[in-house]
Amino acid sequence: MKVPVLARWPRTAALLRRGGHLLAVLLLLSAATFFMLELLPGKVIDSLLSDNASAQDIARLEAQLGLDKPLHQRFGQWLGRAVQGDLGHSPLSGESVAEAIAQRLPVSIELMLLAQVLALALAVPLGLWAGYREGSRADRLISSAAFGVLAVPHFVLGLVLILVFAIGLRWFPATGFVPLGQDAVANLRSMTLPALTLALVEAPVYLRLLRSDIASTLREEFITVARAKGLSDRQILLRHALRPSSFSLITVMGINIGHLIGGAVIIETLFALPGVGRLLIEAITKRDYIVLQGVVLFVGVAFVVVNRLVDALYAWLDPRVRSAHGR
Repeated sequence: MKVPVLARWPRTAALLRRGGHLLAVLLLLSAATFFMLELLPGKVIDSLLSDNASAQDIARLEAQLGLDKPLHQRFGQWLGRAVQGDLGHSPLSGESVAEAIAQRLPVSIELMLLAQVLALALAVPLGLWAGYREGSRADRLISSAAFGVLAVPHFVLGLVLILVFAIGLRWFPATGFVPLGQDAVANLRSMTLPALTLALVEAPVYLRLLRSDIASTLREEFITVARAKGLSDRQILLRHALRPSSFSLITVMGINIGHLIGGAVIIETLFALPGVGRLLIEAITKRDYIVLQGVVLFVGVAFVVVNRLVDALYAWLDPRVRSAHGR
């Protein structure tokens, strides 16, 4: 009796299944992006033509933009071009959507990376300390402060930071952006307040999660053994408790990418940063649906891919997940 090829290589079968799932998700995401935007009220030609445009002018422009074709045919052509990296051109400015995203993407990536670094720099030490001192006054104070910050919206935190650090102390600029290649110090100064605003929203979630996992891990038997060996509290926390307590944190960080992108849209608009989020807002206000479709598709694909990478990292950290995927 012959054994199927995929049964002889379980890891290959698992990779193929996950690849198939990823392609299915991306296909559904593409369809949802195209058809949902098609259902929005108004058309792009409303922004290109005046109210007094004749029926002949409207028909001519629809034919030029391909809007006179059936919906399924337009979707097939749009998807075929998108797979090749062509997200179309803005009918308002004539700019390539892919090039517009590429020009603004470094700003958004820098903002989100700095925000994640700052959020972890705040959450990890405070979460470790609160979990280690579970039930103490310090734990209650840190948890209460985290809940308080979590309840404040992005734009309110941003306005408070602008008022204190930009207008009051004048340590950082209130708005504007300096490219990293132009001046690294000025770039960091221009990105500090936006990144800190975004980090203050994400840090309480990470802190509370890590605090709960650390407190639970410290009650495990292997921690008791480590203490019996005479290891210091610092060694126990950093070498033995942090890694098994970070699995949930890493998972939430991956899921939280969508929330991070949504926050970046608000922050980029508030601080006048030329990122992808601001491009999205401009496309909405101008009713530039071609740009809007491209940006939404790009953000959705980025979210799916990042979550897959986080799943792979989670499997690398936890051998139990790795062995489950290999079955």
